Amino acid sequence: MLNNEITLRKIEIFLSYMESMNISKTAEAMNISAVSVHRALHSLEDNLRCSLFTHNGRNLHPLPGAWVMKEQAREVINSFERCIYLTREAAGYHSPTLRLGLLYSLVMKTAPQIVQGLKNRRPELTIEFIMNSNKKLLEALNEGKVDAVLVSTPDEYNTQLFETWTIFSDSIFLAVPVTDVDLLESPVDLCQLQNKKFIALSEGFATWRGFQEAFKIAGFEPEITVRVHDIFSLMSMVNAGVGYSLIPGRMRDLFTSGIRLLPLQIPYRMEQEISLVFPRSQETHPSILSLLAECRMYARQLTMEKTDVNSAP
Repeated sequence: MLNNEITLRKIEIFLSYMESMNISKTAEAMNISAVSVHRALHSLEDNLRCSLFTHNGRNLHPLPGAWVMKEQAREVINSFERCIYLTREAAGYHSPTLRLGLLYSLVMKTAPQIVQGLKNRRPELTIEFIMNSNKKLLEALNEGKVDAVLVSTPDEYNTQLFETWTIFSDSIFLAVPVTDVDLLESPVDLCQLQNKKFIALSEGFATWRGFQEAFKIAGFEPEITVRVHDIFSLMSMVNAGVGYSLIPGRMRDLFTSGIRLLPLQIPYRMEQEISLVFPRSQETHPSILSLLAECRMYARQLTMEKTDVNSAP
């Protein structure tokens, strides 16, 4: 039966002493005091119930048992280090691939800039994109199918298990075909659009949640003529004149010749926070740390750009 007092730490101290045969050097190598080295070696002898050394003053001379223990203990330490490595590898800690979940709307600007910085920082890293709705991405994160996600900050999720770092906040606008711009007053009062047709994302998308909230305030159920599963299809439908929709401002560079984004009146205005979410258990993972650093750099860049715009004459 294993003795609880025979620890890996004491074995490491023992092996360090057997290499140097010097108490002071062992203490320095293990970053402990000489007294602690003596205590660890004496504790091993006491709990092994056999002598490892002969004592001549402060000098310790190995007995045959110490040489046998040195050989076997080195195998134990090597095996345990390999155990840790293989466990981390199975958990993806040493994986050269980072599985990054993200919203479709982030693939135009946000994700490319963050990934470019990440590749400069970690050129050996392969990044795999998994795009889906907010709900599906959080489910994938919870099931360990992705390593981290760039999503709209969740309303309800286990904050004890996941770490959240907010990157930026984005306003919601009314997207309309350019041919209809002159027919609408800006900022737009949604109450005046009861006779218009709308295009919406499927349930589970963050923008769909904002869509519902806005029309709840407007006091009517919009006529949804088409429901799509990604924001690019939604924008394509608006561009074709199929209907209006509510979208985040980060999509303004898509279909610039055919679509205009109009601000909403104050009662309907809302912000969509975009955050990096990852498991707390992985907060020291090298790839996650690098990803978080790039998200911070991107957030700082956005703040500087906003400051420059606001300070322009």
